[in-house]
Amino acid sequence: MIRFVFLFVGALVITSVFSPNVANAQSPPASTAPNIIFILCDDLGWGDIGVLHRNDSTHSKKFATPQLDAMAMAGAQLRNHYCPAPVCAPSRASLLLGVHQGHCGIRDNQFDKELPNNHTIASMLGAAGYSTALVGKYGLQGGGKADAKTGSAKWPGYPTRRGFNEFFGYVRHADGHQHYPANDWPLGNSLSHQTPKELWHNEKEISKQLDRCYTTDLFTAYAKKWITQQTREKQSSPFFLYLAYDTPHAALQVPSVAYPDGGGLNGGVQWTGKPGEMINTARGEIDSYRDPEHTGKDWTDVEERFATMVKRIDDCVGDLLQTLRDLDIDENTLVVLSSDNGPHHESYLKASQYNPTSFQSYGPFDGTKRDTWEGGIRVPTLAWWPSRIPAGTIDTTPSQFHDWMATMAEIAGTHPPAICDGVSLVPTMTGEGERGDSQVYVEYSVGGATQTYGDFEKRKRKQKRGQMQVIMLDGYKGIRVHIQDPNAPFEIYDLKTDPSETNNLAGTSTEFEELGKRMQTQTLRMRRSNPSAPRPYDDVAVPSLPEQPMQRGMYVSALSGEFDLLPNFETVPGPVVVITHHAPQEPISLDRGVYRFIGYLNVPADDEYEFQFLSSTKALVRVHDAVLIDNDFHHDPAETVSSKIRLAAGLHRFTVTILGTTAPPAWRLSGFASDDDVTDIVAWDWMIPKSKN
Repeated sequence: MIRFVFLFVGALVITSVFSPNVANAQSPPASTAPNIIFILCDDLGWGDIGVLHRNDSTHSKKFATPQLDAMAMAGAQLRNHYCPAPVCAPSRASLLLGVHQGHCGIRDNQFDKELPNNHTIASMLGAAGYSTALVGKYGLQGGGKADAKTGSAKWPGYPTRRGFNEFFGYVRHADGHQHYPANDWPLGNSLSHQTPKELWHNEKEISKQLDRCYTTDLFTAYAKKWITQQTREKQSSPFFLYLAYDTPHAALQVPSVAYPDGGGLNGGVQWTGKPGEMINTARGEIDSYRDPEHTGKDWTDVEERFATMVKRIDDCVGDLLQTLRDLDIDENTLVVLSSDNGPHHESYLKASQYNPTSFQSYGPFDGTKRDTWEGGIRVPTLAWWPSRIPAGTIDTTPSQFHDWMATMAEIAGTHPPAICDGVSLVPTMTGEGERGDSQVYVEYSVGGATQTYGDFEKRKRKQKRGQMQVIMLDGYKGIRVHIQDPNAPFEIYDLKTDPSETNNLAGTSTEFEELGKRMQTQTLRMRRSNPSAPRPYDDVAVPSLPEQPMQRGMYVSALSGEFDLLPNFETVPGPVVVITHHAPQEPISLDRGVYRFIGYLNVPADDEYEFQFLSSTKALVRVHDAVLIDNDFHHDPAETVSSKIRLAAGLHRFTVTILGTTAPPAWRLSGFASDDDVTDIVAWDWMIPKSKN
C-alpha cells in the first residue's frame, strides 16, 4: 500500500531576535537607480567583434567593428559568458526568466512557445519602479492568432503580458528572418522569406507604415526615441530597455542607404514618425547598400552582405551610446551587449549560401549555432557603465544569461526572485566585492551534426549532435554530445589552456575520474525534467548525499524586511538570525521578512516520489539545487501544489524559502512513494548534520 509522509512546520516565536534598527529591504529611491539597456544580437559570433578576436587574427578576411571595440575598451569584456542553449528561443527565455535550461519552460527548438507566466526581468524591474520596453525580436508569444485588422494582440505570452510596459517589434520567431517588414524581397529562397511581415507596436500592427525601414535602423531609431522620452518626461523614473536585434542572422539583407553622419540626438538614425518615411534611412532601394569598406576586396556577395550587416550593428550601438551622452545619462546607465548563440550558416538567398568560415565568426573555437562546443555557446558579451565599470576590465569568470536577472536586481536596489538561478555579476564587472559562482549549465537536443570546417578538430567534423549537455565545475568544462546512455561519462576540458577542446582529460587521473562523477551528480541535482523536452537522463534518480552522523531538527534562518516578491535569500542584506530548531513538530510564528528552512530527509528507497506543498504565503522549495515546488508567483493559500521527482535512497537536502507577513504563515510538505513495493514508509524526520554549527 502507499503511505503518506506528512512533514509540517508551523511555530517558536522569533520576532524578538530582530534589532529594531534593522532597515527594511526596500529599493532605493527610483531617481537614483541606474538605467539598464540590454542589447541582444541574433547569431553574432565571438569572432565577429574585433577586440575579442578579429583584430589579432591571422585569418585572411577581416572587417572592423570600431564602435563595439570602443565600448569594450571603455568597459568590461565578459570573455567566458555563455548562452543557455545554442539557439534563440531557449536562450531568450532563460534570459528573461532568470533560470538555466534545467528549469526553463522553453527548451530545444520550441520557437513561438508561450513564455511561462512567472517573474521576468521586466516584471522584477517594473516592481522596483522602472519603466520597461522591449524593442525588436520576441518569438515567445505562445499559441493563438492576433487580429491585425482590429489591432488586438491576443497571444497569451505577449511582452506586455510579461512585465513590459511597451513593445515594438516582431512577435513571431520566423518574422525576424526578414529585415524589411513592409517590403517584398524576391531574392528570398522561399515564400516566407520573400513576403512582408507583421510588426507590432503594443496593440497595433503597423508594418504598412514601415516602407523601406531596415530593422537594425528601425529598432535603434525607436529605442533612441523611447530613451529620450523616458529621460525628458519621466526624469524620476529609471528605465529598462531590452533591445533585441534580429540581425546579423539571415536573411542576409543589407540597408538601403549609408548610415547617417554623426549620432545621438542630432545625428545617426532618427525616428520621424511619418508613415512611409518612419525613419530617416527609409529611402533609396531596399537591400542595396554595401559598406565601402567591404567592397572591392574580391569578396563574395554573401560576404559583403554579412560584413555590412555587422558593421550596421556597430554603427547603431555607437549611435545609441552617443544618445546617452547627449542626454547626460551615460554615467548612470549600464549597457550590455551579447548574442543569443554562436554564428549561423545560412543566407536565405536563392542563389548562394553563407558559411561563418568566411570571417571565422566562431573565433578560436570549434562549433557554431546548434553546437555545444565553445563556438556555439560562448557568446561575445560587453558591459559599459562609465561610472562603475573601469575601462579595460577583462572578466574571465564563467557566467551565463540567467545571471543577468540577479545582476540587474542588485543594480536596481531590489532582489531577484527566489526561483532565479543566477548570481550578480556586479563584483567582477566593477572590481568591487566578491562574486558567487555561476551555475553554468546547457542542455539542448537537435538533429544534424557539427560542420565539417577545416579549422575544426577532425574528430568533431560530422559528429552527431543529438542530446547534448554542458556543465562548468571546479574550473573545468564537462560536455556530452549524442547522449544515448544516460550514464555516459562527460568529456572534460581545461578551457584556460585548451579553448579548442582537443585534450579530453576525462579518466586521465583519479582527480578527473572523480570530477567526471561529480559532474554527473551535480547535473542531476540542479535540473528538472520537462515533458515537452524529454532527455535520456530524465529517469535517473537524483543522487543522495554521502552518509554522515545526523540529528533531528532543521536550520531556520531569518531576515527582516518587507518584499514585493519572494526574494532569493542570499541577496537580502542585513543580519541573518540563524535558529537551529530541533523540534519540527512545534509551531513557529514568523514575523515580517523572509525565512529559509533547511532540512535533510532520509529517503528509504530508490523510487519516484510525489511531494505536495501548501503554504499560507509565497514560498519556493528546492531539493538540492533543483526547484521542487514553485508556490510563489501564482501563490494561492488554499491550493496544494504537487511535483514528482525520482530520488535515490539516502539523504537529500530540502530548502524552503517563505515570506513572513502580518499573519503567522505556515507551510506543509507531504510526500509519498509511487512504488507499491515500498510498504514500510514511516513519517520521516527532518534531520541536520551533527557536525554543522
